[in-house]
Amino acid sequence: MEKIISSLKSRTKSATRTSRDSRLFQTILKAIHDKKGENVVSLDLTRIDEAVADFFILCEAQSHVQIKAIADNIEEEVRKTCDEKPYHTEIGPAWTLVDYVNIVVHVFQTDERKFYDLEGLWMDAERMEHPTS
Repeated sequence: MEKIISSLKSRTKSATRTSRDSRLFQTILKAIHDKKGENVVSLDLTRIDEAVADFFILCEAQSHVQIKAIADNIEEEVRKTCDEKPYHTEIGPAWTLVDYVNIVVHVFQTDERKFYDLEGLWMDAERMEHPTS
């Protein structure tokens, strides 16, 4: 956890704001849904001065294999659709982070998500669920 926090704090937040309608945001959601990510939620951090990004996108996976598949698909689809590479990726067995500066994606196994409770830590953020269509 400390390594993840350190990597987020060490980078500069982009001056250009993003939105849920942006191509990057929508591509990430599609990539998560394509690999059956569950309980997909976004947190809008744009009104929180201390926030390290404009949005966090969180989702759950059933296994380390699925976490990796989701993260890999996000990187592949964003590269193809938006011609962007992640600023940083932190790969772990139960939690993987893919950082696009304005949008940081957290892919968790269920117990890890409950334990770290990012939604509780950022409770001032506007929360939106993104069920599969």
